Amino acid sequence: MAVMNGELGIRREHALRAAVEHGLVGEREPVVGLLDITGIEESATSLHAAFATPGVMITHTFAVKAASLVPVLALLGECGLGAEVASPGELALARAAGIPADRIVLDSPAKTVAELREALALGIALNADNPEELARIDALRAGAEGSGSPVGLRVNPQIGAGSIGAMSTATATSKFGVALRDPGAEEWVLRAYAERPWLNRLHTHTGSQGVPLELMAAGVKAAYELAERINAAARRQQVTVLDIGGGLPVNFGSDDTTPSFADYADLLRAEVPGLFDGRYGLVTEFGRSLLAKNGTVLARVEYAKSAGGRPIAVTHAGAQVATRTVFVPDAWPLRVLALDAKGQEKSGDPVVQDVAGPCCFAGDLVATGRPLPLLEAGDHVALLDTGAYYFSNHFAYNSLPRPAVHGYAVRADGTVEFAPVRTAQSEAELIAESGGALPPLRRGN
Repeated sequence: MAVMNGELGIRREHALRAAVEHGLVGEREPVVGLLDITGIEESATSLHAAFATPGVMITHTFAVKAASLVPVLALLGECGLGAEVASPGELALARAAGIPADRIVLDSPAKTVAELREALALGIALNADNPEELARIDALRAGAEGSGSPVGLRVNPQIGAGSIGAMSTATATSKFGVALRDPGAEEWVLRAYAERPWLNRLHTHTGSQGVPLELMAAGVKAAYELAERINAAARRQQVTVLDIGGGLPVNFGSDDTTPSFADYADLLRAEVPGLFDGRYGLVTEFGRSLLAKNGTVLARVEYAKSAGGRPIAVTHAGAQVATRTVFVPDAWPLRVLALDAKGQEKSGDPVVQDVAGPCCFAGDLVATGRPLPLLEAGDHVALLDTGAYYFSNHFAYNSLPRPAVHGYAVRADGTVEFAPVRTAQSEAELIAESGGALPPLRRGN
C-alpha cells in the first residue's frame, strides 16, 4: 500500500533510495535516521505565518526534548526559532547551537538552585513551577544586582485530559504548575504577582499528543483570563507576555499535516481574541509538530521467518529507537513502508505480518499484524513520522548503539545531498559511557 503523498513523500522516496545507494544503511550501520531539511524549513515558515499578527510580538521556541540534536537546533535558530529547555543538558545544547539567551525559555518542575542561578545570570526567561521555586527565585534575585531574566509562573487550569493520559498536563492532579482550581490557589497567585512587580509572564501548557485543539484553546483561555485578573488587580499591565506552551498533536495516519498551525491559531483567534490585540507578547513551545513529519527511521531486514503461521520480519529498528511505539503501540502507532534491497518501495499483494526489532524481549515489535508486501532478508523498512523524539530519546536496551542521523536535501534533478547530524555511537563510546575507563569493583569495597 503506497503512502507517498505530495512533495514530502517524493523527497522522502528519493532520500530512502539514495541512503541505500550511498551506504548510509548497511551491514555496519543497519539502522539510520533521516531528516528532511526542506521540510523542517517549511514547518518553521508555516508556524511563523500562522501566528503572525500586526502589533503582536511573538517568540516561537522549539521544545529541545523533541530533537536534542545541535545541528537541528541551529537550523531552527536560522529559521527564527528559539529553544524551550527543561534541563541543564538541553540548555547546553541550545547554547551550543547558537540560540541567543533572549530566545531561550527554561521550563522544568524540578529546577535546582544552580540551574536557576545560571538562567538568571544569562538573562534566560524562567517559568516558575510552584511556590517553593518562586521563593528560590526571590532569594537569588535579592542576592544579585538585579536580573534581566523575564520571570513567569506556570499555572495548571485543571481542565482535563486528552486521549493519552501521560501526555496530558492540565489534569486535576498534574505534577506541573500551580493547580488553579485547588482551594486558595488563585488567591495565592494574585498575591504572588502583587508582591512581585517584576513577575511579568504567565505560562500554561495543556498537553501534547492526544490533546484536541479545543482543550488546548481552553487552557490558553484560562491563562489569558487569569492574566486579565492579575492586571486588573495591579491596575497596570503587569503581565506583559503569555507563554501558551506547545503540544500541537500530529496525524500519524498519513502524510497530511493535520491539524495545522493555522488551524490552531485560527481557533485561538476565535476563542481568545484578546490574545492578539497587541497588549500581550506571545511565546510558543512547539516540538513534535515541527519535526515529526520530517523524519524517517530506515532499517535493514536481517531475517524473514514465521511463527504460528504469521510472517515476521526481524529488523534493526525496535525499542531502542521507537520506544513509545513498542511499549504503548495503541497510542503511538507508526506507518511502516516496505522497501526492497535498493531502498525502493516494494510492490506485491499485502501479506499480514509482524515487523520486529532487534531487542531481546518478545514485545519488541514496531508493527503487529500489518498488511505489507512480504518482507524478505535484505529488504528495508522505513518508519515514518519519526522526526521528533525518535532520534533524541534513545533506549539503550541490549547496549544497542545510538544510530547515525543525517539531514537531506533533494535537488531539482532528484539527486540527494546528505549532511551529518549525529554520527553513530561507536563501541568505544558505548564502553566509555558504561564506565569502561573506571577500575573494576572489588569484593569487600
